Amino acid sequence: MVRLTLVPHQVRELTEARELESLSPYAAKAAQSEGRVIEESQDPVRTCFQRDRDRVLHSKPFRRLKHKTQVFIDPFGDHYRTRLTHSLEVAQVARTIGRALRLNEDLIEAIALGHDVGHTPFGHAGESALDLAIVEYRETHPNSPGPVNFSHSDQSLRIVDILEKLNLSQETRLGIGGHSKGRNDLTAHDGQPTSTLEAAVVRISDRVAYMNHDLDDALRSGIISSVPKDFEELGADHSSRIGRMVLDIIEHSLDKPAILISPHLLQCMNEMKEWLFENVYLQYPVLYPDIGKAKQLVRALFFHFAEPGRLPDGYDGIQGAVDYLAGMTDRFAMDAFAQLTMPSAWR
Repeated sequence: MVRLTLVPHQVRELTEARELESLSPYAAKAAQSEGRVIEESQDPVRTCFQRDRDRVLHSKPFRRLKHKTQVFIDPFGDHYRTRLTHSLEVAQVARTIGRALRLNEDLIEAIALGHDVGHTPFGHAGESALDLAIVEYRETHPNSPGPVNFSHSDQSLRIVDILEKLNLSQETRLGIGGHSKGRNDLTAHDGQPTSTLEAAVVRISDRVAYMNHDLDDALRSGIISSVPKDFEELGADHSSRIGRMVLDIIEHSLDKPAILISPHLLQCMNEMKEWLFENVYLQYPVLYPDIGKAKQLVRALFFHFAEPGRLPDGYDGIQGAVDYLAGMTDRFAMDAFAQLTMPSAWR
């Protein structure tokens, strides 16, 4: 029997050839990537999208996500989601859809793992507080250089581009920068490949993942006692609800140049999202005043670090204050606030 011996670079080349042969005509192929901002030599084994995934996975901002809030601030239970487990669940949902549609799973995973690395401490409460603090600061410092507002998707792109210098492929960068929906309804436009179809998969999978795991955490916390009857058709539990949504997306998107959802499920998902906002996201600050305290903490830290001479080496100006604060974990932010406001004997 003759054994074939591959030189290392042939591993990547064979992977790229298999992609060209087996992936959907609508999929992004590593061999056809638009490349990186700074040109690099190819890896002998990994495709460009595999390298992107690994660079995000091994980065410090990704590791910090394990100590950043998803919805519930510093939860006592061990099973509440964090920003890290959210990113992993988005990646799992998106890869399941991508594999069924014969899209590029490596690109999907790279985008999904990197999509939230720019999130603030304390989740969306921290993001809102930092955005409002910047706007307030601008009222008295209108001409200071730096950002005029804050968006975690913009900050995620800034992290991979500038702060960490990951030099990711253009396809991964565009997917990270264009994933956020906020409270807006999902529409057919969200499934259109504004950059790649893989980016559209992650954008929709982000909504699928967070709606279902936030509902699961809300039930666990006692904020809600049951799932409304209007959503029972989606399934009796967390797993079946995700399965129902994923299957619908696959069935309606197979061999299509867009990621599609049936009109009925799209309406149901948007109604479920609004129900979560009214009964979980907006009720949580009322029931748990620590949300308000977290916002005040973020505001106070921003105004402190916005003053000249108060930032660590490597950070400067308003942009430096934003970068430093947005990079904090929940506990680092609490420690920083305690050092500023409390006598050392009390901490």
